[in-house]
Amino acid sequence: MPKISEIEGTPNRNALKFILKEPLTWGVTHSYDNAEQARDDPLAAALFDIDHVTNVFYVDRWITITQDGGADWQDLAREVADPIRAAPAANAQSAATVAAASTAIAGLSPEAQKRLAAINEMLDEEIRPYLQNDGGDLHVLGLDGNKLNVHYQGACGTCPSSISGTLRGIQNMLRSIEPDIEVIAT
Repeated sequence: MPKISEIEGTPNRNALKFILKEPLTWGVTHSYDNAEQARDDPLAAALFDIDHVTNVFYVDRWITITQDGGADWQDLAREVADPIRAAPAANAQSAATVAAASTAIAGLSPEAQKRLAAINEMLDEEIRPYLQNDGGDLHVLGLDGNKLNVHYQGACGTCPSSISGTLRGIQNMLRSIEPDIEVIAT
């Protein structure tokens, strides 16, 4: 059962990041925007049973909880801590499970797969560590010509700066390897 090591604020005032001593997963992200999406995940479902919880995002040794702004974080943090502590720690997962959760998108041409691999490499090195530090992440949904569709997760999913400034920054950085790329957040 994961023990909470630290609780950090994020740039999104409605989200808190809980850093754990044991991992919940091994590289597989879980992101839910509502209770219906989370119904098959016992931890996320338990968190959505708590009033004001609007988003649950977790991977490895941290979980980000987003609320609707109607709760006091001091009270809500105590309430969400119980299901987090009751969750099972990650078991060793096979390499195949982790690989299946990667952002490789089936159906792309070999050239598009190569482009996407370069894009993901840059995102992994230059973008995702900062988003993860702030309690969120970025998932690539698809690459269609010069349009890269992404989805913000965790604290970044409801943070106003991620849809404006951060998105432009990501697009500008990616243009160093893909000069005509347009990044679209969905």
